[in-house]
Amino acid sequence: MNILFLGDIVGRPGRTSVARWLPKLRRTHPIDFVVANAENAAGGTGATPDVLDELKRHGVEAFTMGNHVWSKKNLLAALARFPEMARPANYPDGAPGQGAIIVETSKGVKVGLLNLLGRVYMDPLDCPFRAADLALEALRAETPIVLVDMHAEATSEKIAMGWYLDGRCSAVLGTHTHVQTADEWIMPQGAAYITDVGMCGPLHSVLGVDRNIIIDRFLSGMPARFELAKGPLVLSAVLLEVDEATGRARHIERICMRESDADANA
Repeated sequence: MNILFLGDIVGRPGRTSVARWLPKLRRTHPIDFVVANAENAAGGTGATPDVLDELKRHGVEAFTMGNHVWSKKNLLAALARFPEMARPANYPDGAPGQGAIIVETSKGVKVGLLNLLGRVYMDPLDCPFRAADLALEALRAETPIVLVDMHAEATSEKIAMGWYLDGRCSAVLGTHTHVQTADEWIMPQGAAYITDVGMCGPLHSVLGVDRNIIIDRFLSGMPARFELAKGPLVLSAVLLEVDEATGRARHIERICMRESDADANA
């Protein structure tokens, strides 16, 4: 089967890029299932029920999250409405939501999703490696197809997770840093890997934020309120081909759709 995984969707610009390009990608690529990281989808921080519903209307079928999962409090009250959303599995016991989920595609194929949060330069949560050990056994009892979203800052932690889980999942896909890396490959025991899928959002930005705000912050050393950038859009994703019987990845392809200045101003 073919699975499209969209990188971090950043605010309204990211949602617009999904609305614009996802239907086209479905026409030009054999896509059976669409997953997106939505932890920045509402105003650049967190997600709301309305935003997740909007992305579902655009064709996203399942969601992973990250360190901003609890930024919008109204999502907490609506978690039961979104069984297709995985939050980081290495939150302590008792945290709301689920870190490992099974989602059934329109063709009746079960796909496991595991969301993990890195600890290097991030929140001091439980160990993501040990959380993966606990979650994968249950997921693989349901389906051989399991995608792991490793939401982390450090490339070393993401790469280490890829090696740690190779042979036990279909893919380890890095998110959080919003810059698509060029290291996609199929690991020796069959897991697809990329250090970061990238983002869906404003192209002329610093990780989605207005570039002038970030430049001024670097120059002055003073705090500033972040605002999302305007202008041309980008959609970053990977397309995976996975063997339904074994769960091994056969192929991983980077996708990057960029809007020109002329298109943005039209």
